[in-house]
Amino acid sequence: MKQPKFEFYTRLNGHNEFIEFLQALPKKDKQKLLATIDVIQEKGLLIAQRMEWVKKLDNDIFEIRSKVSSNIRRALYFHAVDDRYIITHGFTKKTQKTPSSEIKHAKELKKEFEENNHGNY
Repeated sequence: MKQPKFEFYTRLNGHNEFIEFLQALPKKDKQKLLATIDVIQEKGLLIAQRMEWVKKLDNDIFEIRSKVSSNIRRALYFHAVDDRYIITHGFTKKTQKTPSSEIKHAKELKKEFEENNHGNY
């Protein structure tokens, strides 16, 4: 099984919601989330699931999980093709359950990505 490769989705208007989220985070939180992404790419999704670094939220939406003290950060992503995965955006988790609005937003960005790439991804 190939190791996953994560990319950050940039919208047609030039906004990259995940990068914008990262830039607003405290340094430690940003480093931890990026390190988690790196280790998932290195170790693979099977180990990441066992270690609870990733979790399936919906049919085609997953989350990368990161925590620094009481700050719980999430990055939502979807599978594009082969070993390519697209991170749509990130958020700070404040409740036990991932808000449905965040999952809905990730689905909207996935649809936008697919429409703008016309299956060429």
